[in-house]
Amino acid sequence: MSEEDNGKRFLPEGKYLMMGNVAMAEGAISAGLKFFGGYPITPSTEVIEHLAMRLPQVGGCCMQMEDELASINAVIGASLVGAKAMTATSGPGLSLMTETISMAANLEVPFVFCDVQRNGPGTGFVTEPHHNDLGLMRFAGNGEFQVIAIAPMSCQELFDLTITAFNYAELYRCPVFIVSDAYLGHLHEVVKIPSKKEILEHVVERKVPEEVGGRIFSYLDPKSGKYVIPPPSQMGTKFGSSLLIHQPHGPDGLPTPKPGQFVEMLLEKINSNIDDITLMDTYKLEDAEIIIVAYGLPVRSSYRAVDIAREEGIKVGILRLITVWPFPLKKVREIIKDAKAIIVPELNYTGFIAEQVERVTNPDTPIIRIPKVCEFHHPDDILNAIREVAK
Repeated sequence: MSEEDNGKRFLPEGKYLMMGNVAMAEGAISAGLKFFGGYPITPSTEVIEHLAMRLPQVGGCCMQMEDELASINAVIGASLVGAKAMTATSGPGLSLMTETISMAANLEVPFVFCDVQRNGPGTGFVTEPHHNDLGLMRFAGNGEFQVIAIAPMSCQELFDLTITAFNYAELYRCPVFIVSDAYLGHLHEVVKIPSKKEILEHVVERKVPEEVGGRIFSYLDPKSGKYVIPPPSQMGTKFGSSLLIHQPHGPDGLPTPKPGQFVEMLLEKINSNIDDITLMDTYKLEDAEIIIVAYGLPVRSSYRAVDIAREEGIKVGILRLITVWPFPLKKVREIIKDAKAIIVPELNYTGFIAEQVERVTNPDTPIIRIPKVCEFHHPDDILNAIREVAK
């Protein structure tokens, strides 16, 4: 990358009014995105529109492919030869991409995937929000492997957490999802862009081959008993003009006779680092007897509901999940163990996160689900549930 291109990678420091999809795209560029492969689909289309303009300015490439299948395969190919890469789509596109996502997990190819979710199943209502893809993100393909999924709740976080998503992809070499939706992606808010120096202090850059060492794939260190995850390199140049990666593979990329250990590695390289991967926030939890567990946009309504309930003398607080996959079972169990009731507002009927909360909750503790589809939670929806359980 030339100095001129690198300079254009960063917007001037300051405050900008940005659409959520644009904030996410700018976060990706700040993280070092060099290749975007995608296909326009509501409500994510603004991502590819913006990157079609911006990526050429920073020496990158934005390609509108013929369909979602070509898009995700192009992304994986770009990452294999050393570029930070991503795609963005909605539920129907994610459905088409799952085969290649699982292959990327198999080959430990890092990339970022933004899912701007809309109502389903099928085509559904294309402009309405619905957190109905969380299960598909978690099990995005055949076989067993782990993914990381991060749920922003504002345009500012779409910028900031997209940088985090790219860092996780580099550090853990697995699919990393940004959990967005039709409301969040089209929301317009003020986004504060930090200085170039501040951004670079938090960016994990892609390593070049000579910095990686002999092993380029993850492996179990027999001495420490821990999984070692070498940083991804420009793997295409590591082996010269041809790239040889086998699956299942050992730490050298060559075939291994122990596929069981290979699958275990794909899972445990994430599970064993869950404390470092888990991001969460709390609000007025110090003395809370009722706990709201939420993620994404429902958190914003929950803040207002908690403030009103506190004025009424009800001890309630919020556990906000920023990392939703892998689900931080142990941490959530510890935080909610003494709660008298749990409230889980979600933008789906299934309760993907409520099901996980139930796994770690005392059987005698009531769990109140507040499902919404294609409709933003009003603070009263959550406040009424708080008042009911506080009686």
